[in-house]
Amino acid sequence: MHPEAADHLERELAVLLRRSRAISRETARTVHPELEPEAYSLLVRLGDVGEARPSDLAAFFGIGKPTLSRQVQLLENLGLVERTADPTDGRAVRLRMSALGTEKVDAARTARRERLYARLQDWSEEDMTQLATLVARLNSQL
Repeated sequence: MHPEAADHLERELAVLLRRSRAISRETARTVHPELEPEAYSLLVRLGDVGEARPSDLAAFFGIGKPTLSRQVQLLENLGLVERTADPTDGRAVRLRMSALGTEKVDAARTARRERLYARLQDWSEEDMTQLATLVARLNSQL
């Protein structure tokens, strides 16, 4: 291990994470002014997987069921998420984004992506691909 390189990487990751949280807050607010970034992340996950059991979402995010339940309740109250019966277990439910949730999240993701493209317009495709590859490698090890 190279201590100086590791220190530099840690500092840059800390800056990136702070900026990422700010972007997540901003993006969540474009979906709904009362939406917290954590609840927005739930919406994005539901958009990615289609539907999920609450327990699977809690495990994916590493949060407790009471925390997830509060976030889901907010999302339901805002009309962004719907509950359906789980066809494999009559006692369980599945969550999915509502049509409104899908519309709002798609618009927010498109706007966020356009801002990123605008900020990286002078990057080469090779640089972006290399960074994506390295970040994917880091994510898989974390």
